[in-house]
This record gives sequence, C-alpha cells and structure tokens, in this order.
Amino acid sequence: MKTDHQHIFSPLTVKNMTIKNRIVMMPMGTNYGEQSGEMSFLHINYYEERAKGGVGLIIMENASVDSPQGSNGTTQLRIDHDNYIPRLFKFCENIHRYGTCVAVQINHAGASAVSARTDMQPVSASDIPSKEGGEIPRPLQKDEILHIVKKYGEAAKRAQTAGFDAVEIHAGHSYLISQFLSPLTNRRTDEFGGSLENRTRFCRMVIDEVRRQVGPAFPILLRISADELIEGGNTLEDTLRYLEYLQDEIDIFDVSCALNGSIQYQIDANYHKDGWRSYMAKAVREKFGRPCISMGNIRDPKVAEEILARGDADLIGMGRGLIADPAWVNKTAAGQEDLIRKCISCNVGCAGNRIGYDRPIRCTVNPSVLEGDTYLGQKVRKNCNVVVIGGGTAGLEAACTAAEVGCSTFLLEEKDALGGLAAEISKIPAKKRLSDLPEYLIRRAGQLDNLYIFTGTKATPDLVRRFQPHLIVCATGSAPLLPPISGLADVIDKEDGNVCSILRMIDRIDTFPEDLKGKKVAVVGGGAVGLDVVEFFAPRGAEVTIIEMMDQIGRDLDPVTKNDTKCMMRKYNVRQLTQTALQEVRKDAFLVKGPDGGQTIPFDYGFVCLGMRAKGQVYAEMAAAFAPENVEVLNIGDSKRARRIIDGTFEGRNILNTLSQMGYL
Repeated sequence: MKTDHQHIFSPLTVKNMTIKNRIVMMPMGTNYGEQSGEMSFLHINYYEERAKGGVGLIIMENASVDSPQGSNGTTQLRIDHDNYIPRLFKFCENIHRYGTCVAVQINHAGASAVSARTDMQPVSASDIPSKEGGEIPRPLQKDEILHIVKKYGEAAKRAQTAGFDAVEIHAGHSYLISQFLSPLTNRRTDEFGGSLENRTRFCRMVIDEVRRQVGPAFPILLRISADELIEGGNTLEDTLRYLEYLQDEIDIFDVSCALNGSIQYQIDANYHKDGWRSYMAKAVREKFGRPCISMGNIRDPKVAEEILARGDADLIGMGRGLIADPAWVNKTAAGQEDLIRKCISCNVGCAGNRIGYDRPIRCTVNPSVLEGDTYLGQKVRKNCNVVVIGGGTAGLEAACTAAEVGCSTFLLEEKDALGGLAAEISKIPAKKRLSDLPEYLIRRAGQLDNLYIFTGTKATPDLVRRFQPHLIVCATGSAPLLPPISGLADVIDKEDGNVCSILRMIDRIDTFPEDLKGKKVAVVGGGAVGLDVVEFFAPRGAEVTIIEMMDQIGRDLDPVTKNDTKCMMRKYNVRQLTQTALQEVRKDAFLVKGPDGGQTIPFDYGFVCLGMRAKGQVYAEMAAAFAPENVEVLNIGDSKRARRIIDGTFEGRNILNTLSQMGYL
C-alpha cells in the first residue's frame, strides 16, 4: 500500500463485523434485479466489481420487506420470503471472497410505491403523498402497522441466514418509516402521530423486532434523513431529539438527508462540494457516540481522509462514485488518485435512467458499469492504426480505448486544448465538477505510449492518409444551433453586442458583474443549456425570463436536476414562458409569440440556447475520401447527432466492436 490516507485504510470493528477499511458502498437502486424480486447474476457481477475494487462494506440496495405493497422501483429486490435466501446466499458468498463485508437495506416504500406496478393503493402514516403530484396513500390501520413491524424482523432474520454481516433499516428519503417520522407526512392523532415520541413509535417497534430476531451480536444500521431540507420538515435539531427515542440497539447511524421534495440534496446536485454534509454526521456522532457514515459527493480521497481525521464520521459512504469507478479504493491505496474516474454528479445514467425512465442504471463517465474494465485484457492480434479526429470526451474515450488494446493511435484536435464542449461548459461555476471527466481522460491518455496527440491540427484527408489508417473515428462534436430567425444572424455573438450563444457567454463569463440587480436577462431555450445560463444569472439578482417553445421547461432533465431547477427558479422568481416561440431578435429585445399572442421581452443580456447541431462535415469528407480504400470510417458522439456526454463515451468505448468486426481483436 502506497497511500498516505491512514484513516481510510484503518479497520473498524462493530460487534461481530470487522470492516477492513472505512469506505462503504451506499445502497442505490439499479433495476438489475429479476422480475421475481431475485438478484440476477448480472446484478451480482455489478456488486462483485466493487468488492474487487477494494470497498470495505457494501450495503446492498433496498429489498422489500412486504411486496407488492411495500415495493419500490421497476425491479425491486425482495426479502419477504424464504425462497429469496439461496440467491442472496450466493451473493454474500461472492462478495466475501474479497474480504468485503456486506449488509442489506430492508425497506417498505409506503407512499413512494406506485399503484401502476403494485395494483394497490399506496399506504402511509397519513393520506399525504410522498412527493408533489404523487398518489394519495391510504393511512395504515394499527393491525397493519403491527404486521409490517413483524415483516421487518423476518426480513432481517433472512438476511442473517443468507450470510449478510449486518442489516440496515431505511428510515429516510420519504419511505414508510420516514413518512411516520416527518411532520410533513404524519398527521395522525393516535399513538403513532403528534409528538416526537409518537412519531418515532413505529420505527422504535421495527428496531426492537429486528433486534429480537437477529440477536445481540448482529450489527443494525439505521439510515436517516438527518435534515429533511424542506420547509416544515425535520431539521437536524429535530432529528437529534427524535433519535433519543431510537438510539438504543443501533450500532451504526447512516447519516443521509432530504426527502423526495428535496432530492437534489439526497442525490447530490453537481455544485455541492465534496463532503458538504459531513457536519450532519458529526452532530449525530457527538451526541450519541456511535459510529456514523457520512456521504455527499465525496470523490476526492483527500476529502474523505480529512472527514475521518477530523472525527466528523467513522465511515465514508460512496454511491455514484463507485458506479463511476469500482476501483476507487484500490487506486487510492496504490497512490493512483490521479487515475480515479470521478463521478461528475450529472445524474443522467443513474438517477435519470432508473427514476426517470425505469431503465437499468448506466454511467456517463463509465461505459462499463456492469462488466468493469475487462476489455483491458484484450489485445489486437495484428498491426492496426487508428486515427481519431476530435479531442472532446467522445474522441478521448475512443483514442484511449484503441490504444489500450494495442492499436497505434493518433488523435488530431483542431484547437490548442483537449476536452471539447465538456471542458468549456465546466467554466460555468456551478458546472465545475464536469471538468473532472476531460481531465481524467487527458491523464489517462498521457499514460499510453502508443497514443500520439496532435493539438492545433486540422484534419484533412491528405494528413490523415499519412498515418496509414485502418480505422478513422470522427468525433468533431457540435456547435450551437442558430436557426434562420429574423435578426438572429445579425446580432448573435458580436464583439460589442449583448446577444450570445452559450459558447460566447462562456468566453465572457469573467466579465459579468457579481451584482446584477436591476438588470434584465432573457434566455431563449428551456433545455439543459438554457437552464445553465439561468442558474448563472438568477442568483446574481438579475430579473430572468426563460422562453421555451415546448409545454414545459427542462422536460428531458433527470429527476434530480429537474427538481433542483424548479426550486431554483421558484427561489429567484424566474419568469417562465412556455409554448412560446422566438419570432425576431433585436439587439436589446426578443419578439416572441405564445398562447396569448405576441410580446416583446427586453433585456440587458440576451441568450439564444436552442440546442446544439452536429458538426458532421469532417465525417462526410473522410467517408468520401476513403471510400475507395479498405478503411473503416466511424462517426461518434455529437458529430453524429448532438446528444449527451453519456452517448459519446459509450460510442467511444464501442469502437471495440468495430475492431472486432474488422478482425483485429
């Protein structure tokens, strides 16, 4: 071990469980399970990659204690019947081979269940939805509460039988126990509602039943929303008071935060700093003297080490960071922190896929979430020259992948710097974390002796032919879409003008005043790019108007970003005009037409963010030039079609299939 991070790599013993280091993989839904509620073998492989990567403790995603009523998600795991024990036993057996401990989170979704999946009305403490616009649940009767308590205990006993080292009771994040604990969702007048003691009664009964079933030596974890971070919800001070009724028999507090209505704090938005919520774990730890897990965008090993060294927490929880790089722990131990593939907290492939579209999770920065970097074991069996045109994230992923399997690889970038659009967007302060991806790819490229990079180099067929390519990969990216709207071409991106595209706005980003009170900002385009502009200007006090042709703003955003955006626009009183189209652009106003007719939107700063268009000219040129020759020409990423970063990184890695089909692998 080459690391200086001694706190991270010190073991921790809690009752009969000894965790080899202080890194915990947090429970995250995946949609990898079988329809039956069993774990799939792909699912087991996914967790096994993280165990191989050195994680000390894995807390498996939540398993339902009472299905279908308590199930959550499209393919919810189950632990409410003995027939789930054999597959869970196999899972524990595989994880233990790597010296990793494993717990399971047991849960009842309550009002967060969806009747379309369960064919049942959701249940809860009261008849209050768990989120805005959610289904109205049915309040549980006392006999039903007692039944669910028993189901928790039985589930914990099954976990113990299956070989888990511990069990975690989920009492946060707008699930059933949380719905009893929070004054926002508990309006009961019986012994389960009203006072703090009454609102904790259900959770107290669950803890006692679990302890009765598993015995005194088996660790019990409790996951809490320490601060619900929503008006009228439990504050950290409230939680410290109600935990006085719950602390007995809890061995580790898993200190999370937020509810469905504040999900951007639970599944951290990208602008939150590494470890920003460690103060919550510190408060719980200081009051109750129990080991605590802290999490919250922790990507940097130095931050993890500092949190432990300060005594804010005993364990560091990582979720999306381990989706992005299963080997985070091993790389940290080996002193290879600069090669960690850091999560950029974009929430596109994980929360966006799972919550937004009921798909299995994927990852923007890691094209191999399930199988890991097994492709590194492949090597070309004959000489293969690959030319990649474009040094953005798609091009860099393609170039690194080709070089890693043994191709002689040449990367040509017209600009003087690598990183493409991701590097540009990351200059917006709230998007700073995005720079971790191009920076990682550039460092990865720098490790490869057979990858030759030429910046400030325009690709032409004659130049490319000099490299004697067998495969040409075009990854030339995209540019702002500027449709033929009256006046737009005359004023956009002029040196002394106030009408900008996103790229011009970024070029000028250091020139905008911090205080914009009294200034008017108008943004045309309610997609991700337009909202990045709003997010920059609204907190500076500007009067912001956003104009969108569709019926809603941010319709394609992941659920976390969508909720965060909604809260941000409400906080700063952003004027929102939907079903409104841009008709004409003037130097100080947009003329638009909406459901109520036309109007003029004056501005001091105007931004046209109508999406991006593919820059496919180089691909067309290369395809035509090399058509008579035995050279494969691919088009990937935004130069194929302007989309998200995740599509480009997947297509960059996917050149392995092309190499295989060409007979090189």
